[in-house]
Amino acid sequence: MTGAATRRPRSRRPWGAIAVFLGPTVVLYAAFCIYPVLVTFYNSFHTLRMDLGMLTEYVGLEHFREILTADDVFWKAARNSLVWGVVAPLIDIPLAFVLALTLYARVPFARVFRTVWFTPVLMSYPVVGVIWLWVYNYDWGIANLVLRSVGLGAYAQAWLASPATALPALILVTTWMFAGFNMVVLLAALHAIPAEYLEAATVDGAGAWRRTLYIMIPLAWPTIVNLAILDFIGKMKQFALVWVMTRGGPMWGTETVATYVVKRAFEWKTLDLGYPSAIAVIWFVIIFGLTLLLTRTLQRRQSLEF
Repeated sequence: MTGAATRRPRSRRPWGAIAVFLGPTVVLYAAFCIYPVLVTFYNSFHTLRMDLGMLTEYVGLEHFREILTADDVFWKAARNSLVWGVVAPLIDIPLAFVLALTLYARVPFARVFRTVWFTPVLMSYPVVGVIWLWVYNYDWGIANLVLRSVGLGAYAQAWLASPATALPALILVTTWMFAGFNMVVLLAALHAIPAEYLEAATVDGAGAWRRTLYIMIPLAWPTIVNLAILDFIGKMKQFALVWVMTRGGPMWGTETVATYVVKRAFEWKTLDLGYPSAIAVIWFVIIFGLTLLLTRTLQRRQSLEF
């Protein structure tokens, strides 16, 4: 028999089955994700007057020029979002790592702690917002009650009524909400570390602190990097929690770009959807660029260490 005769026939891809299973998903994704993004980019170069029956007028880069040079509220919202996106991961990830280490050490009642710490992740933003509105209440909120009970009543205040404390108060809420998710992911990364490494370090006289610093953190670093990037992106898009708790106040102190876009599109009587579309495009470019920069920086550090 010749070589051609003994050659196995190529397996043909089941394109029909692929189309059946992926087709509906691709259509839905294109309809609810890709198409709105393309429309938003298109609208950003136009003025859409709703009072004139959605009259469209091409204005080029006029919206972008006004946003970047004359819109003070946008810059306040961008600053708040950037602070949230930078500060929150610096708190969330170390706290989650400490919680993961606690469970990894198999402390008593570890299963109870895991359930309690992970439960906030299962709650929706509106539910979390209402809960923490009660916590921050000036008269009977638990935050001020605790301060008064330990003799620190002078520090009790309306936490969401001051621009100096409102944004840190919301950052604390997101930390409480997502620390459990980061903890579970980091705990899985710690359990993936070969036990032989830790046993060898223990035999060599390394204590718990050195094992954590020189073995656990370096080996879990890829997971930490991915969590930090996801945390950064999520905090840069904060909307629901702010809308429920402060609606951007007081005095733009908790305004985010997402809440500002919604206000310009549906609450302010500007009657123009092109301007908020331009804000959304600018913020998309900023998040995309910062995410690429953060990814390359952290991955470069990882490659240098390993």
